[in-house]
Amino acid sequence: QVQLVESGGTLVQPGGSLRLSCTASGFNLEGYSVGWFRQAPGQEEHEGISSISSNGESKYYVDSVKGRFTIARYKSKNTVYLKMSNLKPEDTARYYCVADQVAIMTVMKEVTEYDYWGEGTQVTVSS
Repeated sequence: QVQLVESGGTLVQPGGSLRLSCTASGFNLEGYSVGWFRQAPGQEEHEGISSISSNGESKYYVDSVKGRFTIARYKSKNTVYLKMSNLKPEDTARYYCVADQVAIMTVMKEVTEYDYWGEGTQVTVSS
């Protein structure tokens, strides 16, 4: 089955860290740019927060996560990671990854407009 699967979300205290994984199943992520979106509780829109180019050299972060989140890709594991540090309650959301067969992607489209997207993983930041 061709799909993206997110994992790593859980309950974490403010100031804590998490690493989310986005693993491709049934296809090779090589040649695909990958992005992360999140949907906060009660919000309809998905916020694009980070992306990485197909060769891993170009990375994007929205201002609210710059300096706290790091995106990286591991070809051998067919996975893209989102390392999140110094988490804040406002980071609470369901996190989704998307993939597009382009060299560099933007995170301006709707999640469902990308070539592939996952079901998401829940991150809750609370004491």
